[in-house]
Amino acid sequence: MSTIAEKINTGEKLLPSLEKEQDLLSGSEAIRVIRRKGVDSFSKQGLPARKSEEYKYSPVSLLFKPELALRAPIQSPVLKTRDIDSYRIPQLDAYQITLVNGFFSPELSALQLEDGMISVSSLSTIPAPLVPLFTKHFGNYASIHADPFTALNTAVFADVLFISIPEKKLLDKPIQILNIIHADSPVLISPRILIHVGKGASVQIIENYIYTGKSSQVVSNALTEIVVEEGSRALFYKIQDHCTDLNLISTTQVLQKTGSHFDTHTVTLSGKWIRNNLNIVPDGEHCETHLNGLFILNGAQHTDNHTLVDHRKPNCESNQLYRGILDDKSTGVFNGKIYVRPDAQKTNAYQSSKNMLLSDEASMNTKPQLEIYADDVKCSHGSSTGQIDEDALFYLRARGLSIDSARALLMLAFARDVVNTIRIDALRTEVERLIEKRLTK
Repeated sequence: MSTIAEKINTGEKLLPSLEKEQDLLSGSEAIRVIRRKGVDSFSKQGLPARKSEEYKYSPVSLLFKPELALRAPIQSPVLKTRDIDSYRIPQLDAYQITLVNGFFSPELSALQLEDGMISVSSLSTIPAPLVPLFTKHFGNYASIHADPFTALNTAVFADVLFISIPEKKLLDKPIQILNIIHADSPVLISPRILIHVGKGASVQIIENYIYTGKSSQVVSNALTEIVVEEGSRALFYKIQDHCTDLNLISTTQVLQKTGSHFDTHTVTLSGKWIRNNLNIVPDGEHCETHLNGLFILNGAQHTDNHTLVDHRKPNCESNQLYRGILDDKSTGVFNGKIYVRPDAQKTNAYQSSKNMLLSDEASMNTKPQLEIYADDVKCSHGSSTGQIDEDALFYLRARGLSIDSARALLMLAFARDVVNTIRIDALRTEVERLIEKRLTK
């Protein structure tokens, strides 16, 4: 069967269910139009076929089995505050926001906001003064034509978490989002988030992915759009833990305006099958962008990190730092692309991907890419995959460490390249604890 035929067939299998969803989902006429465009785009693209270059090492056909329900997800009534307290970060003073199956849950959140602070709302509760802002930005950056899963999320999202940071607002503490998926049968759940950081504002956001269901065939197709306005600063941390049986597709689309600063960290410690799409567009001069990633895999876990930094304007800088540790029969993918357009002169862009294999059966596929159409730039990339340094291991053993302790110490040192870039003390301490627990099992 040809690639084209396969793509059409997989799209056709899902299309009838997508059509039914349009009648079940609520929303304004404008929202219905957006969903309709998502259906139309997905019907043309279908699921990525086996020969799709973008999904070459991460086939998706096994995720979308016939029994997977494409129904509007409902918030589970069984979760109580006490059920999710263990997922909060110890010693972290933060504004707490909870999503359950894509729905904003005020009952499970702890915001205590004062007038003039951030605005947090769902699709049906956006304050009237912020409706024009939401309409201006929602669905305008993550292209439904660039990736079929963006189109699929757009076709069936049931709710939107909208976070707005006012101009010049410097938040005194981070925002923690608990993105909880709760399902006991095969189902597609499509969380959707829009974050707008006003001019001159500053915010730190931590998003924790958590799976509390029983089925190993649940698929979460999450999409987050972030707008970082002129002169603002945003730090975005994505922690993927407590996701052992979850199949997760997570797309983050970021637009940066002039003089803005955006840092992001993606830490993957558990998950059955994970695909992280991270697309950042510095669309103004003097933007600074940092992408940091760490994944520690074992068993048959699969994690695929796809990054794209699309430099459109001059005098900008981006840095990508990714580290992976793989054991057993796990597989990892890193595809990092730096795209420099003709007008983006004086661009400085760097990329580093290093990976450590602890087993002969573990595998890592890396594909660093530079696509440059400007002549006055400084761009480079580096990638390496290998095993634990035997000389370093011998050195530590000679000083009295056991083989397990020596291996764990070397892996922790390898991971700290990324961990040390985390700027929230409580989060960095918690990530270090989780990594040490994972590596010393």
